[in-house]
Formats: sequence, C-alpha cells, structure tokens
Amino acid sequence: MSYSEEFIIECLQQITDEGIARSHFQFTILLVENLGRQLLPHVGDLQAQLQGSHPYYRDAIFFMSLGIHHEILPDDVKQLIMMDTDLKFMTDIKQLFDLFEDFSDENVLGIAHEQQPVYRHLFSLFRSQNKGTKVGDPPPDGLTGFNSGVMLLDFDKMRGSEAYREILRVDFIQKYSEKYHFKGHLGDQDFFSLASMEKPELFYVLPCSWNKQLCVWWKDKGYGDVFDMYFNCPQPIHVYHGNCNTPIPH
Repeated sequence: MSYSEEFIIECLQQITDEGIARSHFQFTILLVENLGRQLLPHVGDLQAQLQGSHPYYRDAIFFMSLGIHHEILPDDVKQLIMMDTDLKFMTDIKQLFDLFEDFSDENVLGIAHEQQPVYRHLFSLFRSQNKGTKVGDPPPDGLTGFNSGVMLLDFDKMRGSEAYREILRVDFIQKYSEKYHFKGHLGDQDFFSLASMEKPELFYVLPCSWNKQLCVWWKDKGYGDVFDMYFNCPQPIHVYHGNCNTPIPH
C-alpha cells in the first residue's frame, strides 16, 4: 500500500496535536519513489553485480543502507538505526542506540549474524573447494554472514572510512563474488555478508539478542544437524524478528 505525502503529514500532525511528539521528535519524510531515484546512482551498479534473479529485491530500496549516507538525510543526522517492520522490542530502544559506543575505530556499522545456515548454503561451492574454511560456519568463530533486520549505521565513519569506500566499488564486489562463487538474493545483507569475508573489521557484530530471528525455513532443507548452532541465542531477548512471516511471541 502506498501513502501520499499529504496523508503522512496529516498523520504526523495528529500525533503532534495529541502531545505525543511535541518538542521531542523531528520527522523527515522520505517517499519510497523519490528515495529509490536518489539511491540508484549510488547503489545501482553494485546491485546489478551482486543481485540474482529474485524479483522481490530488485528495487534500489533494498540496498538503501549502502547509499543513504550520501546526503539523503539531513546533515545533522550522524547515526541511524535501520529496522525491518516485523520486529517486536522487549527493551527500550535507547539501549540499542547505546551500542554505538561499543564500536571500534574501524567499525562503521552494527549488524547481527544470520541465525540460519543461509550463507553456509550460498557459499557451499566455495566451502566444498576450500576444506576447513570458516566461510559460512556458525558463530562464534565462523564467518557466518549477516541479517539486516536491525542495523546501526554511523554516517561519519562510513564517509570517513577508506576501507568502506573500497567495498562500495564495483570491482571489489566483482572480484570477491567471483572468488566466493557468490550470487545474492536478499538485498543489502548479501552485500554486507560478502564484504565481511574480506573486511570483517568494518562490522560491529550485534549480539543475537538484538535481532533474534525466528524463521526456521532452513531447518528441514538438509541442515537439521547444524541448524541450532546458528539459531540458538542463549541471552535475554531484546528484539524479536518475525522474518519469513513467523509469529512473534507475546
């Protein structure tokens, strides 16, 4: 469903009139159609190089996290939490924002590991040719790949990092998609998962409790023996993620 700018403004005005947002929040409206056009020059070539045939993720909006630091948001926005809509918070979101303080000097974004053996599967050819590799292995020691349902983006670090600018080059993605025999189908998380194989220092790994994914699609797809090594999260859960339409606990 698509909403007009006038409708969104009317809704935000109603919130303000009710006193919920008065003097506490500032809203910036980004319409999907306009945002896609703004993003395309920054992410279009990367998307074409990486993306497979899955029709759902062909829109530039699914690579928004790669290019939104390019003067799309107001200059005073220095850090951003980007989230999917199928989340349920069990904890004050301020505690999530506080994790920016745990970033190392090299970290430019925070993102949690994928909690299914998705990348074990997508890197299966590379794994078969490179016995003993950690690529696609489960945490804590494996190069597991990421899930982009919750991300912390530090714009100043993204703009100032030579290593981050490097992974945004088409020749980087082309080189390493060929090296790892990788073709993605899940938007930006495929990009970050591939980049993390070569540049893990760019990523602050969010604890699984801040993006507890509930989808179990891969459990009966030949990975039952290793599934729980990816899926288990022995921590108090702060954010549930009902990916692949999985019901979220009450």
